[in-house]
Amino acid sequence: MGANAQPARVLGIPLGDLGLFPSLFLALASGFMAFFASCFLAIMSLLIWNTATHGHVSYVDTYRYVALPTGLAVMAMGMALVTGSWLRRKFAGGS
Repeated sequence: MGANAQPARVLGIPLGDLGLFPSLFLALASGFMAFFASCFLAIMSLLIWNTATHGHVSYVDTYRYVALPTGLAVMAMGMALVTGSWLRRKFAGGS
């Protein structure tokens, strides 16, 4: 890296200093966090909806149509980000 260049950072974590496996683990962990956070919010939203409208929408829909796509999308974007950062550092001649 040049004198003024800074490594890529996500939430203060310098991604350029991580190896391949820690980078992939970070992407996997972010996908799991997004899955569980979106699942919680979807269940709470559906609970309010079912209570307000006296509906009977299945809670399984929150996993299938909200949490799973969100978790997979965040994991895919995380894999692209951290793997791209790692590859850029490797091809640029870093350690």
